Amino acid sequence: MSRAREVTDGHVPQEIVEATVRAARARGLAPADVTLRDIALEAGVSRSTLLRRLGGTRMALDEALRAAGLESGGRKPVRERAIEATGLLISQQGLGTVTFERVATWAGCSVPSLYATFGSRDELLRTVFERYSPIVDVEAFLAAPHRDLEDTVRGHYKLLAEALKSEPRVFPALLAEVFARPGDANVQTVFEALTPRLLAGVGRWLTAEVAAGRIRDMPPLLLTQQMVSPLFFHFLLRPVTGRVTSAELPTEDEVIDTFTQNFLRIVALP
Repeated sequence: MSRAREVTDGHVPQEIVEATVRAARARGLAPADVTLRDIALEAGVSRSTLLRRLGGTRMALDEALRAAGLESGGRKPVRERAIEATGLLISQQGLGTVTFERVATWAGCSVPSLYATFGSRDELLRTVFERYSPIVDVEAFLAAPHRDLEDTVRGHYKLLAEALKSEPRVFPALLAEVFARPGDANVQTVFEALTPRLLAGVGRWLTAEVAAGRIRDMPPLLLTQQMVSPLFFHFLLRPVTGRVTSAELPTEDEVIDTFTQNFLRIVALP
């Protein structure tokens, strides 16, 4: 049995680990630097299928690779350093400041290594926003079986709230760019990659709830906006509101519970 087979231990399918190794060899990269897209191509599955088999995150695969001795110890791979550096750049200085040259400086790597790992700046941005946005977690959460509508809405809100308040604040930075410069090419590039997935995941679940007679029949886009807009507005302004208002802010759990009940009062059917 190969070492790659030994480390899967039922958590990461052995064929995915082996596909990662093959993809790395074919591209002359370390296994940790191979993109999920290339791994999926090597494994003969779609990227979304690969993510589902990994449990919605690359973390389990990275742990399996480390356990197999397929990553160098100590310093993180170029891929991880670049994603983290780009996240900090966006959070602190904005989307427009992201160039391969700046990312290479912040990540302590070379520009050619970034091209070898991501291929393009657009792919780097897509990877970063997938890492720091709630899209993957929301897709996995809504794809799982759910019985109670209220619990599902509340769980969805918790995922969104966590993404909005976590550091680095990449997701809030993107939303700020949308409001400030909706026609900017950088904003359009990211939204063209992520928005269809976000609307498809949430929209698919909402459409199923409409078909089951649990919520009102409204256009999925309007239902999605009705669901997420109050939460986005509150958590985007919460850091400032807490410093300028004399009123005590409700706890995050109270906020999530209130918005859950409000959404259900608007759209839920008896």
